[in-house]
Amino acid sequence: MQAQEEQSPNTRSPWPMLLILIGGFALSQAFRTAASIMAPALAKDFSLSPQQLGLFAAAFHFSFAGLQLFMGMAIDVYGPRRTIVAVFPLAIVGALVMAAAPNYTVLILGQVLTGVGCGPAFLVCTVFIARSFPPGRFAAVNGAALGIGSVGLLLTGTPLAWTIEAASWRAGFIALAVIAAIAWVAIFAFVRDGTDGDGPRQRLNVLAALRGYGELFRLPHTLGIFVLALASYSSFMTLRGLWLGPLLIERHGFSLVQAGNVAIAISIVGMIGPPLFGRVDPGEQRRRRWIMACALATAALFIVMAMNPGAVADVALALVISLIAGFGTLQYADVRSSYPPHMTGRAMAVFTMAMFLGVAVMQWVTGGVASGAHALGVETYGAVLGAIALSLGLGVVAFRVLPKPADPGRAQNS
Repeated sequence: MQAQEEQSPNTRSPWPMLLILIGGFALSQAFRTAASIMAPALAKDFSLSPQQLGLFAAAFHFSFAGLQLFMGMAIDVYGPRRTIVAVFPLAIVGALVMAAAPNYTVLILGQVLTGVGCGPAFLVCTVFIARSFPPGRFAAVNGAALGIGSVGLLLTGTPLAWTIEAASWRAGFIALAVIAAIAWVAIFAFVRDGTDGDGPRQRLNVLAALRGYGELFRLPHTLGIFVLALASYSSFMTLRGLWLGPLLIERHGFSLVQAGNVAIAISIVGMIGPPLFGRVDPGEQRRRRWIMACALATAALFIVMAMNPGAVADVALALVISLIAGFGTLQYADVRSSYPPHMTGRAMAVFTMAMFLGVAVMQWVTGGVASGAHALGVETYGAVLGAIALSLGLGVVAFRVLPKPADPGRAQNS
């Protein structure tokens, strides 16, 4: 049905609107990684410990992840456009709150508001793709969306470092707020979806929707998918979004702009990974083995980084980790093939929630690990990177030993 609609000469290509929606996702990527470059300046101005920096970074992801189920409900009822137009302004407000923050508490409040505002940013892209493209193109298009959206990571590399050095970290948050406002205006003006007509609207039945999520969690293979999701994306995002700048500056003596240059390089490589994995997707029969292999390879790279092999090696290893992180595209494809069509939206929302809840937990926990390592006289970043590797290993074990879908791909045809 979708394929026939796409081939119709009277049907416009969904790509222009998808690209505009990806603009919102790109700003979400920028907000969630700003802490890596902001951390040294924030720590200096507010006298923050590593644990407090970890909580600051995690606050975005706690609020982002905590509302994914409700964002999924809103998208199902009101459509992608209405949902993001209504919610995304909170990200702009949050950035301005952080820019004016007089203390750490207000800084956390701004981060929470930003996380809530960015809550639907990627989910609307995923649902739009699932509704607008043929099923066989989902992995490739979703991978392309992830790659293009990673442009947002470029903003929190050298450009943000320059802004902080030339003005202040407050100016950095103001700049992000302005760019986010431009993205919101573009979505409001140019994006339309099938629920934006003049027909009757559904009512949002929260209890019925929550019962639907209960149906999802009663399926035995959901747990393994959920546990690995907690550890996979969070490993890369904890490095890129929190510890990369401090690691390069404190372990290897980089300047803030030099650390920003490395962040740019990692972000560019990160744009390649998702579309690459989307194109080489091996299909249902082998996809889960690829997912486990990529996760284990990433854990091994973190272990090597934990050993402090030197500045050049640390940068090279971080670049490889950024590339392999694109295997998240395979995880999304695995989720799509593991559930029947009527559960796809809920499954995507739960998976996205797990990914970002994992980022929040890992950034918070590694902040505690860093503080504990410092108190014990252990090299801070070796302990942090080792903890990330351990979490990945445990996630792979859970994914392997817990029940899996009886016949991958059958769910989508049922």
